[in-house]
Amino acid sequence: MEMKFGTLNIHNVDLRMTAGFASQLIKSGLPQVAFAGRSNVGKSSLINSLLGRKKLARVSGEPGKTITANFYEVDKQLTLVDLPGYGFAKRSKAEKEKWSALTEGYFESNPMLRLVLQLIGIRIGITDDDMMMLSYLEHYRIPYIIVATKCDKLNKTKLNQACKSLLEENELESNTKIILYSSITHAGRDLLWNQITESCVGGTDA
Repeated sequence: MEMKFGTLNIHNVDLRMTAGFASQLIKSGLPQVAFAGRSNVGKSSLINSLLGRKKLARVSGEPGKTITANFYEVDKQLTLVDLPGYGFAKRSKAEKEKWSALTEGYFESNPMLRLVLQLIGIRIGITDDDMMMLSYLEHYRIPYIIVATKCDKLNKTKLNQACKSLLEENELESNTKIILYSSITHAGRDLLWNQITESCVGGTDA
């Protein structure tokens, strides 16, 4: 099934599943693109921006409050998966174990996962928790793109410097794709949608 951003109706979207346990995860049907990142990196805001909505993905006032994976079906062609945020220091041991079980359960043996969008706060850069997530992706050999969020917070000069630092100050491959994004101005929106739809070419597996 070939999909182009121009023909994908991004307004035709439904929340198909909110999974709190690995047994509830969807691993069949439509191709999936997952969003990973720290609890306050702006995943929900980015998803709302991509889909042209204000409140589809709930933006929590308390980072790390909810440990669920949310599955959004877009135009019956692909699924966007909002994974639970990580790196929230106040989580209990039981909550951290639940996060690990849900996240590892999602990545393990998931034939429908096509791409992970690894969100990084442009002003903070890549943290140790982010590197842990990147090691997950490397372990499972999952293609990923880094999406640098909150880019409206920096001027052009500082933005270029921060983007350069992401590559030079971390153990990233030189060909790692980085998309600069702002959920406020929607900068990077079309480019990110193009990457999402390109990754999902290949149809479904019912």
